[in-house]
Amino acid sequence: MCQSSQIPISVEETPSFYGIDHYGFPRAGADDPLDPAGYYPPYFQSEHFQKYGYHVEELRGGFYWVTSAGYDAAFVVTEEGVVAIDAPPTLGENMLAAIEDVTDRPVTHVIYSHWHADHIGAASVFGPDVEIVAHRITKELLERFPDPKRPLPTRTFDDELVLEVGGVSLQLSYKGENHCPGNIFIYAPQQKVLTAVDIVSPGSVTFMHCDASQNITGWYEAQSQILEYDFDYFVGGHHMHYGTYEQVKLCVEYFSDVLEGATAAVERFSRSDALADIVTGTGWNRIFVGTENWISSMANYTTRHVLEKETSDGRLWWERLAGATTQTKYHAYTVLESIRLERPRPDYRLRGENPPVFLT
Repeated sequence: MCQSSQIPISVEETPSFYGIDHYGFPRAGADDPLDPAGYYPPYFQSEHFQKYGYHVEELRGGFYWVTSAGYDAAFVVTEEGVVAIDAPPTLGENMLAAIEDVTDRPVTHVIYSHWHADHIGAASVFGPDVEIVAHRITKELLERFPDPKRPLPTRTFDDELVLEVGGVSLQLSYKGENHCPGNIFIYAPQQKVLTAVDIVSPGSVTFMHCDASQNITGWYEAQSQILEYDFDYFVGGHHMHYGTYEQVKLCVEYFSDVLEGATAAVERFSRSDALADIVTGTGWNRIFVGTENWISSMANYTTRHVLEKETSDGRLWWERLAGATTQTKYHAYTVLESIRLERPRPDYRLRGENPPVFLT
């Protein structure tokens, strides 16, 4: 039974949406603009993709990109066998099918980009005899949280590892925690392909909350680190596309605008005087309601800043990257909390009555 002080909850339940009023998330509106023209590539409507649910494409020199149009992986065909990079469950056995489409050579090596199940949760399809390469932290996490579908790595490294297989060189690098601990960069210098998963998703603003990343300051640093590589093709782990260098730069520009807006929002609304007004505005017996209004004010300010800002080519973000109108509010929340939690504070409360304003 609901308490008399709680507003009764009405439910909207359809095959496409479960909604509640007052306390829940609303359905995204049909008034949102369409995704940018060209975001959905030709393969998406192809007979093969509609029937089998995957697409495989050679990028260069035996390096292949595989997608389910939601999750991406890759593999490299070498003289000795195939090196697979990740195994998302949404691809599952389609990873094997994609490899078999282009070669009859066996999979000899698997590289884990990081430990998350949504990217390597089907790694068991490659069988027990493959060498699995990952960062040391990835192995430690999989030992702590075992999963038979994510077999333990058989070879690990700390900072750098050059994997040489059948005349192909892959440079594996760990530059510190970003999306999660142990998330690595995988670079194929001969093919000029860079794989860095869950940092940016070419063609879109990526999934909400900065792709559910854990260290947002490190995640922003990883964007700059990506641009230090000399690549023509980029595999980001998600959505409809592999990327080019320019497409990755576009994603970095978008998140720069998110950081800019969130910084301004924190400076305006997270001042001790402004916070007190917002939090107590709903009464001292509704502090959590006031807290939500405080956080929502900052997220809304950031979202407006991003969505109304003219971008580098004169257009707005919804015209350039898919998902801008629906995902920006989540990125705004995550980035503004990162500013508050991870970045240096300019000041703090001083002792005594009526102290000078400070950022909370």
